[in-house]
Amino acid sequence: MQSYAEFLDLSVGFPQDGWKLLDDELYFRDINLMELAETFGTPLRFTYLPVISQKIQEAKRLFAQAMKEHQYKGTYTYCYCTKSSHFRHILEEALSNDIHLETSSAFDIPIIEALERKGLIQKDIMIVCNGFKKELYKENIVDLLHDGFRNIIPVLDNKEEFNYYDNEVESEMQLGIRLSAEEKPDFPFYTSRLGIRADEIVDFYQHKIKEDGRFKLKLLHFFVSSGFNDTPHFWNELEKLVLTYAKLRKVCPDLHMLDIGGGLPFKNSLEFNYDYTYMVGEIVGRIKTICQENGVPEPDLVTEFGSYTVAEATGIIFKVLGRKQQNDREKWLMVDGSLITMLPDVWAMNQNFIMLPLNNWDAEYEKVNIGGITCDSLDYYKTEPNNASTWMPKTRKAQYLAFFHTGAYQETLSGTGGIHHCLIPTPRHVLIRKTKDNQVDYRLFQEEQSSKQVLKILGY
Repeated sequence: MQSYAEFLDLSVGFPQDGWKLLDDELYFRDINLMELAETFGTPLRFTYLPVISQKIQEAKRLFAQAMKEHQYKGTYTYCYCTKSSHFRHILEEALSNDIHLETSSAFDIPIIEALERKGLIQKDIMIVCNGFKKELYKENIVDLLHDGFRNIIPVLDNKEEFNYYDNEVESEMQLGIRLSAEEKPDFPFYTSRLGIRADEIVDFYQHKIKEDGRFKLKLLHFFVSSGFNDTPHFWNELEKLVLTYAKLRKVCPDLHMLDIGGGLPFKNSLEFNYDYTYMVGEIVGRIKTICQENGVPEPDLVTEFGSYTVAEATGIIFKVLGRKQQNDREKWLMVDGSLITMLPDVWAMNQNFIMLPLNNWDAEYEKVNIGGITCDSLDYYKTEPNNASTWMPKTRKAQYLAFFHTGAYQETLSGTGGIHHCLIPTPRHVLIRKTKDNQVDYRLFQEEQSSKQVLKILGY
């Protein structure tokens, strides 16, 4: 029978970019993961920070190339949307690439202030403030403006939001407007709950903003929940955005930016096949064509990539604690952590991540199920909807496995340092950097949560 390594190579082609096999062990970005697991223990979350810079630079290159090919006259601005991962080490790495930021809640603003105090950003950075804003969020935005952040741009999610700035702002302020997008066909609702209807935006601008010298409408934004995908839905929404921009630009000469939200995807499968060059080129080309047809200048383009920026930097390693043959067909590998708490999108969204063994690649392979240690029946890895099976080396030796490209949202949704189902503790977390002389640097960012910390939260 074939080895697991031969089986995977014939199935999907492996090793792939980012991984390699050496002495029957798996390496990720030249990091020996077995050595990492044995040094720090499991379950273990790890983040290889240089990947973040690689992704940012790749997106900048894609847009620069597309704009050159289409002779596009506008500029490109890369924003990182902080909601994907708010951690300081993530922001520090991302900001080292000359980018800007997009926020979504009131507590984002103190993060901006902390970054400025530490010299990681300057007050001229562009900050795009999205979301349906409670009072504190709006207050913090105005405070930031008054503190000298002149390039802060609150994106109006509804008409009433403008009234707050109208009452509180005395100096000049830039504004954006969010266009309410149609949801994808399989979504429970037809239209996004966020944003202002396209047929109301021009009238709203002319009656509320145009004659007030304090406010400059600079940006039009939309967000497509499916991301940048080559589907009729995405292209229809993009066309609606650009047509709204063209109509608004004719009466609003200050308008010069389109924020095309939704984002590029990250690799979540070994069979992942996405043509980044085609997609970015097609977006740039279509925007230029629509603008030319409507007699308006091409806008400067802004993107707000979150998952694309951070997902591929992080993974989580488990050790197999036990093997259970529950019937003639179903064999379980029980890991030393919880999938439902440590990778909540597996449970909530049937999200796929790349799962690979760290060792025993020379062994034969078998069909198994991967189960977590909580008492919940849904604490298992779903490789496809309604199917919990996957393939692993067939061995009685110690087995380690890892889920890759888990860096977006998982730590936030699972509540780092909080309370989790069955009181499963937050895992240990290691940060991996490259030093100036290209050496690998490991730093323990967070110890595994202790029972004392958990009991304190519970009030004991």
